[in-house]
Amino acid sequence: MTDLRLPTHASPDSYQRPTGLRAVVHDGRIVAWRNLVQLTRTPGLIIFTLIQPVMFVVLFNYVFGGAIGAALPPGISYAQFLIPGVMVQALVFGSSTTSVGLADDLQKGIVDRFRSLPIARSAVLAGRITADTVRLAVVAFVIVTVGMLVGFRFEGGLLLGIVMVFVAVAFGSAMCWVQANIGLLVPNVETAQTAGFVWLFPVVFISSVFTPVQTMPTWLQVVARNNPVTLVANLQRALSLGEPPAGSTWASMATPVALWIVGLVAVFAPLAVRSYRKV
Repeated sequence: MTDLRLPTHASPDSYQRPTGLRAVVHDGRIVAWRNLVQLTRTPGLIIFTLIQPVMFVVLFNYVFGGAIGAALPPGISYAQFLIPGVMVQALVFGSSTTSVGLADDLQKGIVDRFRSLPIARSAVLAGRITADTVRLAVVAFVIVTVGMLVGFRFEGGLLLGIVMVFVAVAFGSAMCWVQANIGLLVPNVETAQTAGFVWLFPVVFISSVFTPVQTMPTWLQVVARNNPVTLVANLQRALSLGEPPAGSTWASMATPVALWIVGLVAVFAPLAVRSYRKV
C-alpha cells in the first residue's frame, strides 16, 4: 500500500506537505512506485504482456511475410515494415491494462483507501499512467530486441531509433488516458477486460500496422489512412528507415501524430480526473 509516512529527518510540526503541482508530482511518484511493485508480484501479467507482441512478430514475419512482403516497395523487407507497426499495436493493446488495473482497484476498495488519504486526487491517475508508461517502454524494448533477431535495423541511425521508440511510447501513454475513463466507468474487472480491449481491434487492424493500406478495398482505405494508428505506424517506419516516404516531409508526418497525442491527453485526462472524483 502507499507509504505516506513523514521523512525520518522531519517532525510532525516541521514537515509540510507539497501543494499544487508539486503535490501531484510527489504523490503521483509514490502511487506509480506502488503500481510498479504490484506489477512485479503478478508474473503472469508480465509474461502475457511480453509474449503477445513477440508472437505477433514471429507469426506475421514468417507466416505472412512472403505474401505481404510482395506488396512492399523494392528494397524494404517485411521485417522492416512489420516491427514499427507491431510496436504501435502492442502499445495500443497494452494500454488496456490501465482500464483493468483501475477497475480492479475500484472493486477491491483500494481507490476508496486512496481517497481517504491526504494526497492529490489527480495523483492516483497520474501515478497509474506513469507506471503503465514504464511498462509500455519495456514492451517496446522487447519488440526492438526481437525485431533485431528477425532482420529489423535502425537504418536511420540510433538517434532516430530512440525517437521512434519515444513516439510509440508517448502514443501508448496517451491511449492509457482513454482506457482510464473506461476503467472508472465500468462496474467490475470482467467488464473492463472486454470494454477496454474489444474496441481496439478495429482501430488497430484497420490500419497500416500489418499490411500496406493500398492493399485494402478503396472504401476501407479512406478509414485506414485517417486512422491515428496508421499515422503513428507510418511515422515509425519513416524514422526507422531514416527518410520519409516519397512526397512527405518530417513535419507533415510528425505534426498530425503530435496533435493526436496532445489531443488525446487534453481531452481524456480531465475526463478521467472528473470520473475519479465521482466514483
